[in-house]
Amino acid sequence: MDYLRTLGSAAVSTLVQKSGLNLPFSLGSKQAQVDGYCTIFDATKRDDGSPVSVFEYDFGDSSKRNVKQFAQNALRKLRTTRHPDVLKFMDAVESDTSIYIMTERVRPLSAALSQYSTKNAQEREDWLLWGLHRISVALAFLNEQCLSTHGKVSTSAIFLTPSGEWKLGGFEVLSNPKDETALLYTLGGLVPGSTPWAPPEVKKNGWSALKDLSPGTADAYALGLLLHAVFNPSHPLPATAEPPHPPPAPSSRGSIPQGIFPVYKKLLNPNPKARLNVKGFLEIGMAEETGFFAHNRLVKVCSGLDNFALASEAEKNALLRTLKESASSFPLEFTSYRILPSLLSALEYGGASAAAILPLVLQFGANTSPEEYPKIILAPIIKLYASPDRGTRMALLDHLPEYVEKLDKKVVSDKIFPHLQTGFSDTVAVIREATVKSISLLSSKLTDRILNNDLLRLLAKMQMDPEPSIRTNTCILLGRLGPTLGYNTKRKVLVPAFSRALKDTFVHARVAGLMAFMATIDCFEVPELASKVIPSMAFTLVDEEKLVRDQAFKALELFVKKLEEYVSHMPETAAPSNVEGINGIAPVPATLVTSAAGAAGSLAGWAISSLGRKIAASDMQAPINSAGGPNIDRPASAPNAFSSEHIGELTRPSFAKTTLSSQSVPSVQEPSRAKAMQLGSGRVPVTDTIVSDLLAETTSPSVMEANPWGSDLMDVNADADDWRASTSDAAEVSGSMFIPGSFGITGQIKTIAPVERARSPAIQRVQSPLSRPSSRGSGPQSALQDSNWETDGMWDTPVDKPSPGSTLSSAAQSPISKEDKALEMARRKEERKQRIAMLKEQKKTAAKPT
Repeated sequence: MDYLRTLGSAAVSTLVQKSGLNLPFSLGSKQAQVDGYCTIFDATKRDDGSPVSVFEYDFGDSSKRNVKQFAQNALRKLRTTRHPDVLKFMDAVESDTSIYIMTERVRPLSAALSQYSTKNAQEREDWLLWGLHRISVALAFLNEQCLSTHGKVSTSAIFLTPSGEWKLGGFEVLSNPKDETALLYTLGGLVPGSTPWAPPEVKKNGWSALKDLSPGTADAYALGLLLHAVFNPSHPLPATAEPPHPPPAPSSRGSIPQGIFPVYKKLLNPNPKARLNVKGFLEIGMAEETGFFAHNRLVKVCSGLDNFALASEAEKNALLRTLKESASSFPLEFTSYRILPSLLSALEYGGASAAAILPLVLQFGANTSPEEYPKIILAPIIKLYASPDRGTRMALLDHLPEYVEKLDKKVVSDKIFPHLQTGFSDTVAVIREATVKSISLLSSKLTDRILNNDLLRLLAKMQMDPEPSIRTNTCILLGRLGPTLGYNTKRKVLVPAFSRALKDTFVHARVAGLMAFMATIDCFEVPELASKVIPSMAFTLVDEEKLVRDQAFKALELFVKKLEEYVSHMPETAAPSNVEGINGIAPVPATLVTSAAGAAGSLAGWAISSLGRKIAASDMQAPINSAGGPNIDRPASAPNAFSSEHIGELTRPSFAKTTLSSQSVPSVQEPSRAKAMQLGSGRVPVTDTIVSDLLAETTSPSVMEANPWGSDLMDVNADADDWRASTSDAAEVSGSMFIPGSFGITGQIKTIAPVERARSPAIQRVQSPLSRPSSRGSGPQSALQDSNWETDGMWDTPVDKPSPGSTLSSAAQSPISKEDKALEMARRKEERKQRIAMLKEQKKTAAKPT
């Protein structure tokens, strides 16, 4: 049969093959030999693979004919005797030559005594007293309830479970005086090793003398010898069994505790009627004030764990406090196999606060092997996530770092997260905050679907939480999750989420938003830093809180360095190298400026140069006095007599039409087309005739009546008309003029200065629609009003576009009074006089020889 191949003993395999037995176990290695007639094997149960022990009684040899009777008695008594401190029977197999008794996994006490000899004195004493207590309880049960005598109490009849608990076995001669088949009274002396442990009455009158005595008499004497053997394993047994039966001397106490020694002597009393029985020994040891058992830590812990479900809250708390304080001094096997299962049972089925039990479960479970940890520790913990108790949920989340590494990814996604996500909407803020913090530990074990969809929707709601600390922690969490998100999710979510944090009313939430931007800098494409990130956080540079401002400048410095490194590898221009510019416009000079004034001047120079080249190129094909130039909208405040012909003249690079027509100027009419493209190439010499004609024409009443505004030129030295003027004046620009190069100002554009309001308060100027301030909203929307990051439009407030015709139409409806018109004409006349003086001065300068 195939199952025979798994047997560990060749002899056993041979016997089983001959008998044709069907064993419920698979034998493993040999553990020990007991008194020469019984062999202990480690084995595994066939149906579930659980560890067990197998006691083999081999009586095939004719010299072991009494072994069969002992084996049958042990099997019969173990089957009918059930007690927590008695070796647990599980199954048996009988044949003509052997008997196999399967019990719980145990090992002989003799092997453990040498191991505990190296422990410190207090720990060893606690463990030995705890074991003696368990054996005393089992013997008292056999003597008092079963009315039986064990008859073989010794170290060879005691076994240890994996939890370190002592179990009573060796039932080969267990007998009841009323039982007709009792072996103790007839074959007790044939059991190997029984003579040294026999009481004085047996040595005097034989084992049959026990039939007339109390069932516990012989066992009490043997218990006294056992106490001596475990505390002093290297000392010989006391000589009380032999006449004259001297009592144990104090010098023979050895390692026996001082408080136990008087009771120990009573157990060895040679008089069976005066001898202390096992029940009396237990009562003395369990006395509340002086009992050596009652004050033993292991005894108290075991008693408390056995009655945990029925204990009061005060008793439960006291037991848990004892476990916490003495956890390091408990034997390793005791904590793993005795305390831990009881705590897990209490944690799963209630009976105490989970917040107090769970830390102990994790502390004691740290020594569990990696193979057993998921089954013993994690399985009950995972079930607790379904509990609606908030204390249990808080305990699970607070101690998550201690067991999260041992959680499987599938378990987290399928069994933990469905229950965990209820904490995001809990009415208690502490639960919500603990849930947010736990995600940073569990994120690596969540599926991509949960991480990029379900979780982000929950975190979007948490950014609107009433508690500022939760909003802050949510932003911090997003900063940590950023690198793990999908590529498209990063670009879609991170900037809106961090921007929302920057608009938070809580200072530390805004700081967290800036730090999150910095932490996720590698999540953005470098152009996105300039187009999205920096514009989203720039307003924090002027935040009301210095802490935010300082962090904002650090963030901006980091982004700028990243951009500088990126652009250092970019080409200087994207245009082809053989093209001078676009539409003939010269490239912008690469000179950098270091001040605001210098920047304004540089900007003005670039715009003027570009516009000048545009005008020269567009007018290149037309005569210089052509009336087909571009038309400029007439200001609404200008009188109707100002015809379109005069407006056209203002836009051409020439003097007044009457001036150019009355004088023949070859230098203007004859230049070639190439020369006409150069600014200032049509420079007109200043002569007396031109000056006198201009003065006469400008003062002519007919001209003043036909054009009350005149074709005035702007004072090039008027600083008030520069672009550096205030924005209010710049917003009222009504037009522009090109100043010819003959006046020494090559290709510059000057704006007509606004009418002084003090001198002409009733005059209304036309405002360009493009220069009007935009009607943008007062600021970005509140962060707490946004429920999702996916809609990009909600972060931008639309700009209202003004109607270009609305201002002109309204301005045209306001006529100018005669008084205002007269004042304006007088001002214009004075300006013309000044210009004529300037032209004369230029003439003198030009006449001087060079």
